[in-house]
Amino acid sequence: MAFQTYSLFVLSVIMISFGHVENRLNLLQLQNDIDKLKADFNSSHSDVADGGPIFTERLSSWTERNEKRIILSQIISMYLKMLENTDRSKAHVRNIAEELHTLKESLSDGSKKMEDLKDLTKLQMSDLKIQRKAVNELFSVLQKLGDTSSSHKRKRRQFQRLCKC
Repeated sequence: MAFQTYSLFVLSVIMISFGHVENRLNLLQLQNDIDKLKADFNSSHSDVADGGPIFTERLSSWTERNEKRIILSQIISMYLKMLENTDRSKAHVRNIAEELHTLKESLSDGSKKMEDLKDLTKLQMSDLKIQRKAVNELFSVLQKLGDTSSSHKRKRRQFQRLCKC
């Protein structure tokens, strides 16, 4: 229950950060709906603070926009899963679920990237065929790693030249 109640705060942060709350009126309505959902889950219960935040701390280590899209797509999926077990006859639950579905669609690239990560963890690296394929791809993987690190260095050098610090 603490997972469900404490995590509701993150929902509004996610929606604001990705601009899916178009205007102040929608934001106020969404906040009102979240307040009603908090009441449904009795989120003022003392156990909510136990163990600290479940989403917001994880978000702080994902700094780049594309990285955040990956973890946010997973967080949105968790909220949707949580709402599957709630009373969908309530208007505030339906409204929040609709907003979450809209967000999920806009984060579909993050979902795909997360699936790629999950698929990687399932690879049987003890399988000889997988090992052969991996060895064949090793140089290409290292090249791509070198490309990304050199582009980061290049961006950093460009910024240093532009910055009059």
